[in-house]
Amino acid sequence: MASCSHYTLDYRLDACNTSSKKPGFIFGDMHRENLIELENNAVIAFEEYGDANGVPVIFCHGWPSSRTMARLTDEPARDLGIRIVSPDRPGISASSLQPDRKLTDWPRLVERMVDHLGIRDFRMLGISGGAPYAYATAVALPERVRAIAIVGGAPPIAELGDSGGLLPLYRWMLAFYGTRPRLLRTLFYLARPVLSLRPPVRLRPLLLKMLLLRPCDAESLRDAAAFEAIFESQRRAWRASAEGVMADAQIYAQPWGFALEDVRVPVRLWHGNQDRAFSVRLAEELVKRLPNCNARFIADAGHYSLPIRHMREILEDLISF
Repeated sequence: MASCSHYTLDYRLDACNTSSKKPGFIFGDMHRENLIELENNAVIAFEEYGDANGVPVIFCHGWPSSRTMARLTDEPARDLGIRIVSPDRPGISASSLQPDRKLTDWPRLVERMVDHLGIRDFRMLGISGGAPYAYATAVALPERVRAIAIVGGAPPIAELGDSGGLLPLYRWMLAFYGTRPRLLRTLFYLARPVLSLRPPVRLRPLLLKMLLLRPCDAESLRDAAAFEAIFESQRRAWRASAEGVMADAQIYAQPWGFALEDVRVPVRLWHGNQDRAFSVRLAEELVKRLPNCNARFIADAGHYSLPIRHMREILEDLISF
């Protein structure tokens, strides 16, 4: 790929070179839940990982997911001296549902949280569906957001002329959202009891086969701690509320309320060439629109294996600003 003056493409990293490394996760007791009180008795829940006295990074979880997805960062963050603050979005897990919320409402909640914690400047890490939230905060609070890292990030779906680069499940949901929203809502409620269950360990290999994952993703998720970091965070979201998961999903189908060209802070964009959720083509289009972006497209990495296998590099790069 040719590079333009306003961004850099870096293809030097190869996921195959790190496939033998064990991801650094701590799996055991959950970190302590913290609550910030908002208006009307609402709360935002968050947990912290890594080094409590380290460089602050706000973690934006994927969809459907919740704050405990940040377990992926815990050990590398501690080693690198990084403080990870991971909130549940409104309606997710222990955070109160915020009716009719928009993506642009999120920066105000982040500001409330970092003020509560006495944090002035911070960085942001958005994984998958967390990417729009990192972008929105960077646009709204450029004087406080030092840089953001986007890992397998969701694009502005409402702007896509062609949805062919999306996971088939996402294309199906978008079609129903536009034509049969009541049926889609019913399906969310029907799915909740099943997706709230913890599958027995012996059935995990079958589950991974049923998900039709890329081989690199399936291999990464065979690690028990990685599996728990991904799927326990999803179960927590579903157990709390189908309404909250659905409200979070609707954000992606709506206009963001700002343009990617408005993101002026440094962006470190990481994307796997084998990503099925959001194709590498979509990521390349994003890079062209971001004014201050350094992109790394990782060979033989997928949507799950990229954050699982490369978290240390991602965090180390993010705090280099």
